[in-house]
Amino acid sequence: MFQRVALQPTPEQRLLIADELGKEPTGMELITAIDSQGHPLALQVAALVKGKPFPTFYWLSSRFLVKELSHLEAAGLIKVLEQRLQDEPLLMTEYRQSHEDYVARRWAAMSQATKDEIERLGFTDVFTKRGVGGIENWQQIRCLHTQYAHHLSSGNAIGRILDEEYGIAALLP
Repeated sequence: MFQRVALQPTPEQRLLIADELGKEPTGMELITAIDSQGHPLALQVAALVKGKPFPTFYWLSSRFLVKELSHLEAAGLIKVLEQRLQDEPLLMTEYRQSHEDYVARRWAAMSQATKDEIERLGFTDVFTKRGVGGIENWQQIRCLHTQYAHHLSSGNAIGRILDEEYGIAALLP
């Protein structure tokens, strides 16, 4: 199982995350989810990294989860889920709400100085109109990893399906 948190990463956690991912993620701000043993599962990343927009607000920091979700993607699950979005209006509504939540949380997490810089650089639409993982078309799914990182961090329709129907959270310690 997992727990949603908002923790500044300690030096030890930074090393653990870097080991899991093969590098420390650029722009890492917070740990947003941990497993039952306290290991980081998801991160919050800065809106601007090296002066450029970074579209992924939540990032998976678990090699295990990345691997599990990669297997599902390779098996064609994204296309299956996109078809379900078209066939199930309630799911499409929940999915749209997931994108709206993502946009709102990302914007709320920014300082006024960051918002001003984003506006000055002409990237306001990137942060107010693009959803999970920076996607513009909210009827498509770009990647299960960003969907699940958002789910771990605050809740997400696709992440809920991954837990309920594919048992992802049940695989965690």
